[in-house]
Amino acid sequence: MNAPSPLTGHHGAPLRPLVEARGVTMRFGGVTAVADVDFTLGEVELRCLIGPNGAGKSTFFKILTGQLKPTEGRIRLRDTDITGAEPHAIARLGVGIKTQVPNVFNGLSVHENVFVAAGRRKSIARTRRIVDETLTRLNLTGIAGRTVGQLAHGQRQWVEIATVLAQEPELILLDEPAAGMTHEEVHRTAELIREINRTHALIVVEHDMPFIRMIAKTVTVFNQGRILMEDTVDAVLADARVRDVYLGKQAA
Repeated sequence: MNAPSPLTGHHGAPLRPLVEARGVTMRFGGVTAVADVDFTLGEVELRCLIGPNGAGKSTFFKILTGQLKPTEGRIRLRDTDITGAEPHAIARLGVGIKTQVPNVFNGLSVHENVFVAAGRRKSIARTRRIVDETLTRLNLTGIAGRTVGQLAHGQRQWVEIATVLAQEPELILLDEPAAGMTHEEVHRTAELIREINRTHALIVVEHDMPFIRMIAKTVTVFNQGRILMEDTVDAVLADARVRDVYLGKQAA
């Protein structure tokens, strides 16, 4: 397996590990979905997870968020062992999640959705400040008063990203954020992710290779439950093994 070493940030400075997984294995009866995976993510690092259907990337994603408890192995978030911890406990430690299906309140406005997300365990004044900062940062002030249920698909996805960001996590996990979007929406989503990555670590599970090219520096490739390769996006997209198992004509 190829892996960049050491972890480096935007300006080449070394990154402290934020997430460390060692020997993570997940079995469902006689089927091994994830097999002895070692994975490290640095502070304020953006990592894309790719691989064919059934490769294990989504299962690994669910293990990181507490939706699944690994059969073997350990996972640490900074100095805390989160192996097998409940999702709400992992969230409290600073992990935000956006799934494929938008998890927003359709009957509330954009502003109200972000306010509800930001207001957990915070004062009203602080919540208002976070909401204003988040809407401005993600360029959503123009639709802040609109009801979420009336928004286009891409806008709804951006609102959910805003609700995750407003909870002030250290790590944000995004599951196929560009799925079902128009070409313009995909580009806008890439801009949002690059903006968020200035201050937050992200793990993005994605199939859209042009989108991955827009956002990724380092890519982890899953295949048959194992990490096949981990390297820069250019090295991964040029690798014959990756082409064989996943990219095919898309990489041409």
